[in-house]
Amino acid sequence: MISLVLIVLLVSLASIDCQAQQQWTLRQCMDYAIEHNISIKQQDNVRRQQELSLSTSRNSRLPDLSASASENYSFGRAQTLDGTYSNRNTNSTSFSIGTSVPLFTGFEIPNRIKLNQLNLEAATQDLEKAKNDIRMQVAQAYVQILYNMEIADVACRQVAIDSAQVKRLEAFVENGKASQAQLSQQQATLAQAQLTATQADNNLQLSVLALTQLLELPSPEGFSIVRPDNTSLLVLHSSLPSPDAIYQEALTIKPEVRAEQLRLSAADKSISIAKAALYPKLYFNAGLQTNYYKTNGMKAESFASQMKNNFAQYLGVSLSIPIFNRFATRNNVRSARIDRENRQLQFDLVRKTLYKDIQQVYYNAVAAGSKYESSKQAQQSSQDAFKLTQAKYENGKASITEFNEAKNNYLKTESDLVQARYEYLYQTALLDFYRGRDLNF
Repeated sequence: MISLVLIVLLVSLASIDCQAQQQWTLRQCMDYAIEHNISIKQQDNVRRQQELSLSTSRNSRLPDLSASASENYSFGRAQTLDGTYSNRNTNSTSFSIGTSVPLFTGFEIPNRIKLNQLNLEAATQDLEKAKNDIRMQVAQAYVQILYNMEIADVACRQVAIDSAQVKRLEAFVENGKASQAQLSQQQATLAQAQLTATQADNNLQLSVLALTQLLELPSPEGFSIVRPDNTSLLVLHSSLPSPDAIYQEALTIKPEVRAEQLRLSAADKSISIAKAALYPKLYFNAGLQTNYYKTNGMKAESFASQMKNNFAQYLGVSLSIPIFNRFATRNNVRSARIDRENRQLQFDLVRKTLYKDIQQVYYNAVAAGSKYESSKQAQQSSQDAFKLTQAKYENGKASITEFNEAKNNYLKTESDLVQARYEYLYQTALLDFYRGRDLNF
């Protein structure tokens, strides 16, 4: 029994350790966020409500069925058959069941069905847009983690360089080849580098926390992401498609555009529904009914006999013709037309916003590409300069100020290169996403 418990505990601990060491890819992060994000769940509930509205409008073509029963008592003075008044008590019982079927409603029912179909499709597109928004937020947070990882590596390299110099100067001080002031100055530089490394680690942890919160994870503990290979991470495009070309592609696939198109069509149906009040309405009616009646002091047939003898059926049609309703229908039609104009304006606004977003991403990508190329050259030049200055410094031909200046310039160009690389990576991925491709890198 003890052995079995130990085996179970070991398996559980191994499972927990594997989960803690699991590295998340961007695709896994996006899929998990879409599945667990609360806003997406709320949007899906909106879509489900539209499904119910569509079902209700379709069922309005069916016959309805209702039943009723009543029991009445009357007492006091009442007129008799001979025209006199006397005190009498009566009671009556009645039962009925009836149905009605809409034959013509001014095309309101088919228009309302179409309206709810369009609203359901629009809600589905809203759900897809919510998923796209989460995908972009997750991708941005993912890239931020990669960037902070690179910055942390740069800071660690800076600490390693300064630590090596401190050790070198300590040996020189012992041999009398360097002064204590030079060592103290280098130790101060090392302390600053360590502080920078600590801040870089803190920024990395905060970026990890931001992503885990997007994923609705309870804690960032044990969470890590897959780090792409830097050699294959970035391929500069020889030429990016123009914003107009990307915009034309996006118009046909972006869910927010499609949702507004559907709502614009739904506004036309709302106008038709408002106009339905101008038409007559025709209904078919049918039913069954029976009743029982008794006056105290007078002989009456039994309850069963009266129910059988008073049983009746009816069939009929009813026609309602609108003549004047205080201009309510006219105003409803005008209001529906104004709503349609607002929908058109909203549709135009969504398209303009989409075009502005594409333009911004495009020019950000162009700028990031140019910055990446120039940062590569600057990084190579500063690296060469640092190596030369480091050799001079170690041979006593350069001061510690010159060494630190060259080192700081080199590390800054490395930081600029990392920033440009991930900025270009994210912006070009967004451009592809606007064109209908998967958001991945």
